[in-house]
Amino acid sequence: MLSSAAIIFIITYTGIIFTRLPGVNIDRPSAAFFGAVAMVVFGILSFDEAISAIDFNTVSLLIGMMIIISVLELDGFFAFIAFQTIKFAGTENRLLFIIIFTTGISSAFLVNDAVVLLYTPIVISICRNSDINPLPYLIAEILASNAGSAMTITGNPQNMLIGITSGISYGKFILHLLPVSLLSMFVIYYVIKIFYRENFHGNRPVICSTEGFRYNYSSMKFSVPIFLFVMGLFFAGKIVNLSIPVIALTGAALILLLGKVKPSDVIVKVDWVLILFFSSLFIVVRGFEHTGLLQHIVSAWPFNENLEGISAIHGISLILSQVVSNVPLTILMIPILKQIGGDFIWLSLASASTLSGNATILGAMANLIVIECSEKLDVHISFFEFLKPGIVVTIITMLLSLGILYLQTLLL
Repeated sequence: MLSSAAIIFIITYTGIIFTRLPGVNIDRPSAAFFGAVAMVVFGILSFDEAISAIDFNTVSLLIGMMIIISVLELDGFFAFIAFQTIKFAGTENRLLFIIIFTTGISSAFLVNDAVVLLYTPIVISICRNSDINPLPYLIAEILASNAGSAMTITGNPQNMLIGITSGISYGKFILHLLPVSLLSMFVIYYVIKIFYRENFHGNRPVICSTEGFRYNYSSMKFSVPIFLFVMGLFFAGKIVNLSIPVIALTGAALILLLGKVKPSDVIVKVDWVLILFFSSLFIVVRGFEHTGLLQHIVSAWPFNENLEGISAIHGISLILSQVVSNVPLTILMIPILKQIGGDFIWLSLASASTLSGNATILGAMANLIVIECSEKLDVHISFFEFLKPGIVVTIITMLLSLGILYLQTLLL
């Protein structure tokens, strides 16, 4: 017979799943919040136990990065970078290449959800000015944002969770996953060209107009150096004896103090709903741990640092990311992997949970952001339009990830 904790867990994750289906009016954060409150109301966790279940290191890192990114966004830094790189495109082929690598590399250091939110209107604007089909470029942008974000701890929310929990250094994380991300971006380039070959036959000139996009250079003189300073400290964290969350919060405090953007405008842009979602899921999963079912999962699955273990992580991620998305999947997997350890198991989860998000529109939050943002600008990307290149890219890149990580276990 199912315990109360198991029933609450099932209801919560069912709510998360069905919020991702068209026409269903259920909110993901509210489903998670219900589950967290229910764990306390039904006595599965005390209030103090629920609060202690929240990983405040990860929450602090998220808040710090959100503040930094919000200031950069308000300064126009994203648009500045996009236009400075895309203006060298010249032709459709080069435009595709630049969008993929600009989006991918930016996503690694600036959190992919924020990058695609700001890049999407720019990509559509350039395509319309140039009279070219925006679909292949937008799909490439989605795929590249996920692939690029896999390489760093700050690339996406699930990597933040994994990086903080595992204790893997920022430099080590990027050293192991950089080859996966870069090769994945090349895969995206060629897959998109194959699926949309009719869009890349000619050499139609690309027109890059900055009309409608503004830059706050006076503020960027402070915000950009602070951002670079934070990135430098991420790599040197152990030398200066500062944790990644503390570095992010330090950068956030400096950018609010020294930047030229009104702090209240920045605080409003922080995604507090995502913070609530994360915190609630931590409580729900902690309550679920009380059922003892996670212990059975650990003993049943071969999560060891070998080919079998790495393959198991990739397979689970590929399936479950399409059902619950990669963040809830990662929060569920963390207490399981904590009992096993091993850097390559953690790195496998980071890589696989992120890359598997490219299979369908429902696989990752970045996908949904681009879809929704495009709809507002009258560009429609259907489920099956995305599925065709998405599933091919996912299968190839997941195999690359599995092979590269397994090879690293043999060499190191």
